[in-house]
Amino acid sequence: MAQHWLMKSEPDEVSIDDLAAAPRQTVPWTGVRNYQARNFMRDQMRPGDDVLFYHSSCPEPGIAGIAKVAGGVAPDETQFDPTSPYFDPKSTRDKPRWLQIDVTLARKTRLLPLKEMRAAPSLATMRVLQPGNRLSITPVTGAEWQAVLALLGR
Repeated sequence: MAQHWLMKSEPDEVSIDDLAAAPRQTVPWTGVRNYQARNFMRDQMRPGDDVLFYHSSCPEPGIAGIAKVAGGVAPDETQFDPTSPYFDPKSTRDKPRWLQIDVTLARKTRLLPLKEMRAAPSLATMRVLQPGNRLSITPVTGAEWQAVLALLGR
């Protein structure tokens, strides 16, 4: 059974429009440098899982679209590139520390701003809304997924 996730991306790195314009509307989700988020990818995320595509660190953060996990986990190539801001000199090809998955667009939505999400009682337990949460990937419950879809007007 498919699981649900929220994945944060800074729009100046990869926006929902970038995803829509990418070949096959699919991008590798690179640059994750938090072990808990990496472990979600490695241990729990599977092709077909649902994704809330969230714009973060921007003037108006919020959910900008719906996506799907499109591929299995693989080493994140940016960790090996010394010119990348995500380069990790301690990571090696035979023992990569960081992983990526492919994400494909299901559909763009209206922006569901963080402020509107915070005002929805049905989303009170959503991890992205909890104080101190900085994870770029968080699980979303079935009830939270349905509540977001309702707010977006399906």
